[in-house]
Amino acid sequence: MKPALLIAFAIAAAGCTANQPPVSQNANVSNTDRTGIERPQSVTAHTTENQPPKLSNSNEAPYRSAGTGEPIDTAKFDGTIAAAEKVVKSEPLDDGAKKTLADAYFDRGFALTEARQYASALGDYRRATELDPTHEESKKWIEKIVGIYKQLKKDPPKEGEEPPPLPFKRS
Repeated sequence: MKPALLIAFAIAAAGCTANQPPVSQNANVSNTDRTGIERPQSVTAHTTENQPPKLSNSNEAPYRSAGTGEPIDTAKFDGTIAAAEKVVKSEPLDDGAKKTLADAYFDRGFALTEARQYASALGDYRRATELDPTHEESKKWIEKIVGIYKQLKKDPPKEGEEPPPLPFKRS
């Protein structure tokens, strides 16, 4: 019984490596040449370690380059923010209107945080604290998001340079 298992294992192991292309340790070439013939390729040719992120558009901020997070439909939040902004513009000294607008920014920021759009959420939390300096939840989330950036050894976006939410495409 044992010899049969050993033979079966040896055949399976040989079959797994039979058609593998060779891997060169010093070649950094593309996988196919002009003739379409596959060529050896080193493992280092596949790594993205220590390479700068590729921007899809050279005008984009680096915070958008990774496309991090999931696009979400913010239309409901955007409408609430727009309505609250109108009230604040018509009554700039009304603290209640400012608090309502701060809450609207916080709500969108929280939704963006749940969608892992941290840079965009950070902008909304910052706007909320500008309108209502006592908005404790926004302050907590600012600290958390800045902490995430520090753990990643990256600088968070500066105030006013936060990207807008990722575009949402209806299907």
